[in-house]
Amino acid sequence: MGKALIIGAGGVAGVAAHKCCQNSEVFEEICIASRTKSKCDALKAALDGGKTKVQTAQVDADNTAELIALINRFKPDIVMNLALPYQDLTIMDACLATKTNYMDTANYEPPDTAKFEYKWQWAYRKRFEDAGITALLGSGFDPGVTGVFSAYAQKHHFDKINFIDILDANGGDHGYPFATNFNPEINIREVTANGSYWENGVWVETAPMQIKREYDFEGIGKRDMYLLHHEELESLAQNIKGIKRIRFFMTFGQSYLTHLRCLQNVGMTSIEPIEFEGKKIVPLQFLKAVLPDPASLGPRTVGKTNIGCIFQGVKDGKNKNYYLYNICDHQECYKEVGSQAISYTTGVPAMIGAMMLMTGKWCRPGVYNVEEFDPDPFMDALNKWGLPWQESFSPVLVD
Repeated sequence: MGKALIIGAGGVAGVAAHKCCQNSEVFEEICIASRTKSKCDALKAALDGGKTKVQTAQVDADNTAELIALINRFKPDIVMNLALPYQDLTIMDACLATKTNYMDTANYEPPDTAKFEYKWQWAYRKRFEDAGITALLGSGFDPGVTGVFSAYAQKHHFDKINFIDILDANGGDHGYPFATNFNPEINIREVTANGSYWENGVWVETAPMQIKREYDFEGIGKRDMYLLHHEELESLAQNIKGIKRIRFFMTFGQSYLTHLRCLQNVGMTSIEPIEFEGKKIVPLQFLKAVLPDPASLGPRTVGKTNIGCIFQGVKDGKNKNYYLYNICDHQECYKEVGSQAISYTTGVPAMIGAMMLMTGKWCRPGVYNVEEFDPDPFMDALNKWGLPWQESFSPVLVD
């Protein structure tokens, strides 16, 4: 069918590459490229032997000229951006220059401010339309599957959705006193930022971790969860008709929060550069260097994740509640692709999003979020490729 260029060689890229190779009818050839070619080569060694041809390359994803040269050399049908959110725009620029389809799993975040918004990428809409190519934004789990779940609920279960609560629970235990399940720099920036939710057409801002609820998650049990700002709130507020309120909650254990508070108190989570022995260093980047690599957590993580959306709305004049969710087992993921469930739940939808574009099921020139396309083929693919979804028509609601 075609060729995909994967930018990045971390945990998510590793899962996506495994899944592309499992889906060799669509992904006949992949190229894995990152700043550190040895990581790409290690991944290739783990993948070789199947029907999908795998090659590797070194590229600096901050350098658009290097990206353009690589794209022109490999000639992919799609670029799968599984690098850092800071690099979204340079990669989009390279896709525009070469007229190549683009997809990512997280929206752009400037390196110097802990603020992630879609405005920078949405500004590319006309240029992608004029180039006749598609940019698919946020095809991970949250954002990603949560948007597809919302489109599916809107299409099949509601005349109008009033409220969406997105719940992300990780019941996994990796045994470390403190570690993050995905890129520490991105994770800590996200958690220490102000929270916000969308209600009645406006953003309501909260202090970090100000709003806390307890929820009993299937497969995990009762967990404390906290309201965060999350990027899909921004796109769903625009794309789900008549929505009144959207919130995002994520679970955190007390040990994690205590460690994080201590690190914040001594300035280790700051993104402001400081002078140290004649060099400028960013404390958060130094902290990232001393924390365990999330890609190394797979063999030692036990437990499950449970991520989904609770919808409240109206169907045929009657109030209706509906819960769509996925439960994923850390150890099962590790057995299959050598990764914990956090990377798995992002890497599988990345492959599916790329497949949607490459097979023409989702193909429209411009810049789009996942919920703007027909959810049905994506929902079918989730069941086929390792993230089966479950549903409940009488969920416990979040107050």
